Amino acid sequence: MDIAETPGAVALAHDFPFDPGHGYGLDRLLRVPAPPEPAGFEAYWRERYEAALAVDPAPEIGAVEEVRDGVRIHGMTFSSVGGVRLGGWLALPEAGPAERGFVIGHGYGGRDRVGPDVPLPLPRSAAILPCVRGMGERGRVPGIPDVAFRHVLEGIASRDTYVIADCAADLWCAATALRTLVPEVAERPLGYLGESFGGGLGALALPWDARFGAARLTVPTFGNHPLRLTLESVGSGESVRGYAARHPEVAEVLAYADAATAARRIRVPVLVAGALFDPAVPPPGQFAVYNALGGPKELHVLTAGHFEHAGLAEETAALGEATTAFFGRTPVA
Repeated sequence: MDIAETPGAVALAHDFPFDPGHGYGLDRLLRVPAPPEPAGFEAYWRERYEAALAVDPAPEIGAVEEVRDGVRIHGMTFSSVGGVRLGGWLALPEAGPAERGFVIGHGYGGRDRVGPDVPLPLPRSAAILPCVRGMGERGRVPGIPDVAFRHVLEGIASRDTYVIADCAADLWCAATALRTLVPEVAERPLGYLGESFGGGLGALALPWDARFGAARLTVPTFGNHPLRLTLESVGSGESVRGYAARHPEVAEVLAYADAATAARRIRVPVLVAGALFDPAVPPPGQFAVYNALGGPKELHVLTAGHFEHAGLAEETAALGEATTAFFGRTPVA
C-alpha cells in the first residue's frame, strides 16, 4: 500500500472489545519512538551472541519431504545454546549450487510445515527454517511451554533466564547450521525474514551478527514494551501485559528484550511491513521498530496484520514482490 494513500487510522469491521488500530493513523505511527536503552544492553546481547557462536550446532539433514518452487525441502535438526536439540527444515536449490542463503523465522505458535515461506525471495537460494525452542512439534523442549501466552512468560523474572533471548540465540545457531550445511553460502551475507514473533526476534538478533546483510521484518512484535503494556491485544503481548500488572518490576527485564531498542543498532538494510490495524501485535509497537532502525530502511504499509480482510491476497502478493525487489538490491543478492 502506498504511504500517501494511508494518512489516517484504518476502520475495519470487527468484534474485538478494543480498537486494533488504537486510534493511530500513519502519521502518528511514524512518530512512535523506541524507549530508552537500559544500562548494559549492548554487553548483555554481545555476551549472548558470543555464547551462541561458540556452539557447534552439529546439523543433520533428513530425507526430502517436498519438492516445489525450485527447491528440495529436507527435514533437519541442530543444537543450540543450553544443549537443546531443535528441528526445522532446510530448503536447497532443486538443481545446481546455492548462491545465497536465508534464515527464516516463524510466528508465535511455531510452524508444522514450510508453507508460504517457499518460494524463497530470490532464486538459487538455500534457506534454513528453524523452530525455536518450545515452538511447534520440531521445537519442543521439556520444561518450555508450547503455547504462546505461556511461552512468552517463560523465565521472565530475570533477563538471564528469559526465553526470548534464548530464542534469538536459536536463530544465531540456525545461521551457523546453514553455513555448515551449505558451505557455498558461508562467505556471503545472509538474509533474514521473520513475521510477528519471528520479526521481533529478528530485530533482537540482527544488531550483533555481522553474518546478516539484509532483513525483512513483517508486523514485528516486542517493540516499545512500555507502550505495549498500555495497549490491549489478543496476542502474547496481552499475557505479558497481565503479568506486568501483577509484577511491575518485570519492566526492567522487558527493557532488555525490546525490539525497538535493538533496532537502533541495526545497520544493514531492513524492509519492515507494518500494519495499521492488528489485534495481535499493536501497530505502535511495530512502527517503533521501523522508526528506530539505524541503517537503510524501507516501509511497506499493510492494511492489517493477523486479520482476514478484503484485499489480503493482493496485499500478500504485493509484499512478496516488494520483498524480492528489496533483497535483489541488497548485499544478499
